[in-house]
Formats: sequence, C-alpha cells, structure tokens
Amino acid sequence: MANFAAPTVLAKPGQKGGDVKFARAVKDIGNYLKQADVYVTTFVDYYGLNKDWPGMAAAKSKKEPAQIADALNEATKTAIMQEYGELNAAKRFIPYVAVHEYEALLFSSPDILAKELKVRESDILKIINECGEPEKINDSVQTAPSKRIISLCKKYENMKTITGVAVAKAIGIEKMREKCPIFSRWLTSLENLR
Repeated sequence: MANFAAPTVLAKPGQKGGDVKFARAVKDIGNYLKQADVYVTTFVDYYGLNKDWPGMAAAKSKKEPAQIADALNEATKTAIMQEYGELNAAKRFIPYVAVHEYEALLFSSPDILAKELKVRESDILKIINECGEPEKINDSVQTAPSKRIISLCKKYENMKTITGVAVAKAIGIEKMREKCPIFSRWLTSLENLR
C-alpha cells in the first residue's frame, strides 16, 4: 500500500478561517481515525483557535513559540486520546498547532519572498531581525505574518492562496525546515511514520 497525504479543512462550508472550534475538530479527527490504516495530523493556526481548544490557558502563560506549541500539542493529543483511545490515537494522531500563521514560513528565505512579492529584501530582513526568526513573527492581530506581508505588498491580501503557494514552492521545504524548527519537528514526526 502506498503512503500519501490528503488534506481536509476543519471548517464549516463557506467559513473563511479562524475561530477553529475543538468540538468541530474532535469530530473530524475521530471520523478519520475510524478509518483503517490512517494517520491523522493537524495544521492549525494558534491565533485562529477558539478558546475551547485544549491547552489554551497553559499556552497563554508561555512566551516562546516552542513552549506554546508544546502546551497546545500535548493537550490536544491528550484530549484526542481520551476521546479515541480505542482507535490507537496515541500512535495515529500527530497534532501540529502552528504558533503563527502559515505565512511565517514564507519568511524563511527573505530574498525569495522579496523577489516574489516585488518588494525590498531589506524590508523583509527588518521584520526578521526585529522578531528573531520566522516562527517568532507576531505581536498582535495587526502584526501577524500575513499582515506584515500585506503592509509590504497590498495585493497579497487578495491573492494569498495563489501567491502564498507560489512563494512557498520557490522557497522549498528544506529552507523552511532549516529556519522553522517547530515546523521541522512536526514534519520529522510524520516522516518517522514510514
């Protein structure tokens, strides 16, 4: 049997994003765990999670992105194991909460991001230097990674899905892994399923 990944969206039809409720996610995760020979993972944005998500209180007391991710991922895993332990959720469920938006990964290569957006690389570098690394880019709703990109390139707001994918392809997964250790750790856990 071949290994492959198939994405799905944890949202109601027509929902644009954000406000990801755990009650909805737990049902969807359970539906996939009920299928034989399936592993389930998540890729959800911390700032899009509803307050009902496991580990939110613990995560809010953390400062470092890795600590926030660990608190959320551990609590999510525990909640899913409690709900679906009989389906071997301990082995078959691998949670990943991106501490910041997907766009944080695009800051992994300032030169490519600048080239693809047709903006100055120095503006991208200023953001990275201010924050320290791509997975630390965020301060508020106004300075989330996508908002920072939009501040440099207004057209990105209406072309996120097309431009974001194009930039990600140009950067490549290896560069993202090199610059984003939380993201890389998640991918390693998926690779170890082989």
